[in-house]
Amino acid sequence: MRNIGINIEKPTRDCNDRNCPFHGQVSIRGKLIQAKLIKTKARHSAVVQKEFFHYIKKYMRYEKRRRNIIAHISPCLDVVDNDNVVIGECRPLTKNISFVVLGRYN
Repeated sequence: MRNIGINIEKPTRDCNDRNCPFHGQVSIRGKLIQAKLIKTKARHSAVVQKEFFHYIKKYMRYEKRRRNIIAHISPCLDVVDNDNVVIGECRPLTKNISFVVLGRYN
């Protein structure tokens, strides 16, 4: 198991996934995002929803916005829907996937 350089619990299971940050060749660089896991129906991919505030200058108020991010999920991670997860940016794995699920946070 590799050290990915981030203070996150390492998975207990092994996997043969080459896009796994712990057992494969993918390195994490760039942003780390804490978000909510929405869907894990697709094979090896998950939809993560990030909530943030956007300032509206005219009204001098904030509004809440959401953004869905598609991330790769390795089979060695034990995460289910509605978990709070940490995702890290990596090189583009597919056309839409540039993030990898690293694990849960509380």
